[in-house]
Formats: sequence, C-alpha cells, structure tokens
Amino acid sequence: MPLGLIAKKVGMSRIFTEGGEAMAVTYLAIPDHTVVRTKTKEKDGYDAVVLGVGPEIWKTRKGNEHTRYQKQKEWQIESMDGMEKGKIVNIEVLPDGAMLTITGVSKGKGFQGVMKRYHFAGGPASHGSHMKREPGSIGMRTQPGRIFRGHHMAGQMGKDQVTIRNRPMLIRNIEQKIIGVKGPVPGPNGSYVFLTIEAATKAVSP
Repeated sequence: MPLGLIAKKVGMSRIFTEGGEAMAVTYLAIPDHTVVRTKTKEKDGYDAVVLGVGPEIWKTRKGNEHTRYQKQKEWQIESMDGMEKGKIVNIEVLPDGAMLTITGVSKGKGFQGVMKRYHFAGGPASHGSHMKREPGSIGMRTQPGRIFRGHHMAGQMGKDQVTIRNRPMLIRNIEQKIIGVKGPVPGPNGSYVFLTIEAATKAVSP
C-alpha cells in the first residue's frame, strides 16, 4: 500500500458530533491514481512508487500517443508487492480513522505591508501623524551599520509550502471518492494537496 495519495481541495463545511459539538471539516476529492513508475533498491537505491492523477492523452507530430498527468508525486514504500506499473490505486487504501499529514501551497496574497504580513501595530492613526501603516525605524548606528537578515519587512505574502500533521479523517465516502478532514487545509479550492498516511485511529462519529 502506498504511504500517500494526491487529493484536490473541494471546500469547507462543518459537522456535529454525537455530543452536539460543531467541528470544522475540509472536504478533499481523491481521484483514481495510476502507478506511473516504480523505483527499486537494486536500480535506484530505495523502493518508491510514483502516482499520477488526471491522465491526458496527447499526440506527437509523428502521431505517437503519450499520457500526461496533471499531478504526480513520489512516495517511498517498504514493500513493492502489488505496485506494478499501470495499477490503479483509489480511496479504498485509506483506513478508517486515518491520521494524515497534509502538504499544500497556501493562498498567495501578493505584496503586502508589515501590518498585514507580520501583524505590526503601526503608528498613531490620529490627525497629523506621519507614521500610520509603516514599519518604523529599521536602521542602526555605525555599529553594526546594516540590517540583520530576516528582519520583518514588507514583501510577498503567502504562496508557501505548508505542512500540517496529525489531522484525523472524519468522513470517508467511497462512492463519491471524498473524505472529510478535521480543520482547515492550505491552499484555495481546486488546488492539489498531498496526503501522507501516518496511522489509523478510532474515527470520530459525525
């Protein structure tokens, strides 16, 4: 069994537990995966499988057909049994109550100032103030005479790779190929995220 899957973020909602507690849930669609290629210890130094989703057929100028995948990802596995090239892997490999590590790219917010990017307080907002949404002094005197690396300043915000760990899978619908994960997931709706199966625990009943 591969240690991970590729999923597409659908959106967020909420469910209610048996005790009446509201719980935020992110729904992820898991399409059928194809084993694109495999790697072995004898040839590559480690055992791994490359999974792909969203196959597309395209032809070269000479008329040869090839298959492209919208997204591919490699996972190292302990055993290569049953992981031959061309095999289809689907949502059924996820055990009930699985604990997942989810990796995705957060939403890009463009070039932002220090108040939005790092939650600076800013200067006085009263009339006559010449410092409102500015970072304040960033300079130094003769020693050391420079700005230290990593100083918080305005710049590109978001669009970073974010990994969240130990997220329980609360819902699994095999027919619709959708799962529900507790809490938020990085990235906008429609973006791909990578799921790594950590362990299986007792599921929370919605």
